[in-house]
Amino acid sequence: MPRYWLMKSEPNVYGWDDLVKEKEGTWDGVRNHLAKNNLAAMEVGDLAFFYHSNIGLEIVGIAQVSVAGITDPTDSEGKWAAVKIVPVRKLAKPVTLKQVKAEPRLAEMELVKLMRLSVSEVRPEEWQLILSMAGE
Repeated sequence: MPRYWLMKSEPNVYGWDDLVKEKEGTWDGVRNHLAKNNLAAMEVGDLAFFYHSNIGLEIVGIAQVSVAGITDPTDSEGKWAAVKIVPVRKLAKPVTLKQVKAEPRLAEMELVKLMRLSVSEVRPEEWQLILSMAGE
């Protein structure tokens, strides 16, 4: 059974449309130990919400891990983790951070509790609720 994640990226740096255009992107440049551990825990087939941070502040799509357990190619010392992801689909409608914070059943979500974490785990019940909020 796949695990679920949320991956944040600034859309003016690397957004959903960039991933769709590339067809497969490398999730690298993460320099936070908890986020690194989350990347290292990912397996091929895991699903992730693609979240636009700073601009938009919303979950816009679903990606899937296509290659797991790689060393971050931007890290010359080989200490940081990375994965490759492919786009699955754009959400029917984006789910904003404001909507997530307003939903009491998502109060414990890492997106809410660990706001600055760029790669976070999403529990299955949170995943389903966000899909529902997206009209899916």
